[in-house]
Amino acid sequence: MTPAPFVPSYWPDATRALSARDQVLAPLIERHRPFMLGTRGDAFQTLARAIIGQQISVKAAQSVWTRFVTCVGCMEPAAVMNAQPTVLRAAGLSQRKTEYVRDLAHRFVSGSVDVAHWPEMDDEAIIEQLIEVRGIGRWTAEMYLIFNLGRPDVLPLADLGLQKALSINYNRAKPLSERRLRAITRLWAPWRSVATWYMWRSLEPLPAAESD
Repeated sequence: MTPAPFVPSYWPDATRALSARDQVLAPLIERHRPFMLGTRGDAFQTLARAIIGQQISVKAAQSVWTRFVTCVGCMEPAAVMNAQPTVLRAAGLSQRKTEYVRDLAHRFVSGSVDVAHWPEMDDEAIIEQLIEVRGIGRWTAEMYLIFNLGRPDVLPLADLGLQKALSINYNRAKPLSERRLRAITRLWAPWRSVATWYMWRSLEPLPAAESD
């Protein structure tokens, strides 16, 4: 069963601090409801789903994932690692994604991806560990830190949505240099995950009552 969404305990402190120091963020924070993290579910399955869902639609990803779970049976790293590539291909995984998922499983089994130590590790250390896995880049690792580990100070600066929101909100929709992007977002520390979430929300259409 999927864990219920929750509001991180640090959110009130973060929003107060950000509202006080950033006049652009303040009205966005006022307008949008509190952040809800989707899940703190199983790390292996979450990362496997992220790999499987790359470059395909949400509907297609769900279909492949369902077949993948059925073919493997037990969604434990050892079971995936020991599954024959032909079995994984039969679930709809490409050759490359089959290799990626098996590499992820192997790293969980070997301990090179060590979830048990993540609570005591800083963000960069976890990112470095994750991007060693084939098929997981920095963006995927950063999304995992924000949405699954609930880390408060992650800045996914390569995220196109964040870049677009920054250009709209801080530069009249004109592109910003990386230097300028970093100067703006430096003000958000140590709550950059929180500020990023509100930037993403700023791209969503306003409800009819607010847009009139």
